[in-house]
Amino acid sequence: MAKYMDVHYGMNGITADQLKAAHMADLDIEAEESVHFEHAWADPASGTVYCLSEAPSADAVQRIHERTGHPFSEIHPVPLAV
Repeated sequence: MAKYMDVHYGMNGITADQLKAAHMADLDIEAEESVHFEHAWADPASGTVYCLSEAPSADAVQRIHERTGHPFSEIHPVPLAV
């Protein structure tokens, strides 16, 4: 499976509790698309949220995020890591 970094914009002022709740919502249904959300980061000032996942496709990641109410603005494959 491939790794993906997706980016959400417009989440200005997001709190740690809100980020955790959004991440947990994804985790609750991720298996239905064979996705695993590994980590999430946020910058409340800019409203940018980043999510790292492992998934069979970018579309699978998007379907989970759409179902939990926070579709991403962009997604990038992460083919290399050190």
